[in-house]
Amino acid sequence: MTGKPERTELAPGLEASRIITGLWQVADMERGGKPLDRVPAARVLVDYAESGFDTFDMADHYGSAELISGEARRMLLQKNGGTDAKFLTKWCPEPHQTTPEAVRAGIAERCDRLGVETIDLLQLHWWSFEYPGYLDVMDTLMRLKQDGVIGHIGVTNFDTDHLYLLLQQGYEIATNQVSCSLLDRRALAGLSDLCLERGVRLLAYGTLAGGFMSEKWLGKPEPSVTDWSKMKYSRFIGTIGGWPVFQDLLSCLDGIARRHGVSIANVATRWILDQPAVGAAVIGARLTRSEHRASNTDAFSFALDQQDHNAIAAFTGQMKSVPGDCGDEYRRPPYLTASGDLTDHLSELPPVFEVVENNGRRQALSGSEWEPVAGYCRALRKGNRILVSGTTATHGESRVVCPGDVRGQTIYILDKILGAITSLGGTREDVIRTRIYLRDADQWEPASRVHGRYFGTVRPANTLLEIGRLVGDYAVEIEAEAEVTKSR
Repeated sequence: MTGKPERTELAPGLEASRIITGLWQVADMERGGKPLDRVPAARVLVDYAESGFDTFDMADHYGSAELISGEARRMLLQKNGGTDAKFLTKWCPEPHQTTPEAVRAGIAERCDRLGVETIDLLQLHWWSFEYPGYLDVMDTLMRLKQDGVIGHIGVTNFDTDHLYLLLQQGYEIATNQVSCSLLDRRALAGLSDLCLERGVRLLAYGTLAGGFMSEKWLGKPEPSVTDWSKMKYSRFIGTIGGWPVFQDLLSCLDGIARRHGVSIANVATRWILDQPAVGAAVIGARLTRSEHRASNTDAFSFALDQQDHNAIAAFTGQMKSVPGDCGDEYRRPPYLTASGDLTDHLSELPPVFEVVENNGRRQALSGSEWEPVAGYCRALRKGNRILVSGTTATHGESRVVCPGDVRGQTIYILDKILGAITSLGGTREDVIRTRIYLRDADQWEPASRVHGRYFGTVRPANTLLEIGRLVGDYAVEIEAEAEVTKSR
């Protein structure tokens, strides 16, 4: 039984296969330091493209994936005189790479490796929102889009709040690539609602849990795994209830697969593609080692009926949920990455703000033009106590983020407060008090809901009140106190 690969328009002029071939595993295959033979690997991509799977996803840190893709594109052009294949890549800069020069250099390298003048979809990943420079990066990406260097802009692993902030700022976001599967359904709540409302398509990765979503693992004991993909998704399996619960999920999917004459992987993929906000699923390939084109095609040969969806919903409703929002696996414990932290991506993150010593006290300086003028610091630490000044949504020296929008400003402010606290050796868990000052008390709910998403497990003392006036376009101002309880 075979079907024909479905296609979709992710954004105006960006048509793609609904199953995108992901190249993350190139990095795993090259872990020993020896790159793949580029020509045979590129021929595999040519075969995928000619079978209708002509959309490929990669990143700057996926080993030689961009170079292999560039070679495949040259082969397709030479063979056919042109190509409709789409090559989607990511730029994952470190927090200091925010100047226009750094951004342009990063994107120029992507163009050079892919052999293109225009990148079909450039996706930005940002490691920590406590570093506000992602707005500066987005400014330059928008200019590069206007210049024709980038066709469309996407983001990866952005949670609902920060995607909302970008959209409120007016940035043109076509896609958000996030973990989304039967194991991890975080993206199918508020994030999906926002994407449907604002015309952003979700690109779902992790759909097959690194290959675990297969008959190969049905009825088998829990394995000891060494490849990065399975190391990562074994953590997701542990989070939803462990291997016995996962075996029950496989059994449920196997029953549905047998009824339709397809595989467990096909059912898992079809379920993801049926989600309204999902534009496409990203399914990985181990180039030159395993072939999945025929199996992927079968995902388009059948439809899940209401009975199937009811059976899946009844089972997943009993599973434990992955905590938090999309992308939290990279930003908050428990880190659901291959290594259980960020050491497989970054050695360390530097302090968010400049820290200076002053009369036995440590002070964090954010760079606001008013700190030296008015004679104050963003935050001050004396002993184990950290006090954060009243903080507004001021980016850099004087730019107001999300003018007049309480939700967007609260998101930015709480990131800025946490950036100051972590710069002085504290953490989110050390916060003991917050005070929220609103221009309009009727806007208490968006501010409170954002505060709850940041501090729902910490539960600091909090005061929220309306004040007579805030300067300029500020709708909210927040201050905080923390007490560092651990040696850092």
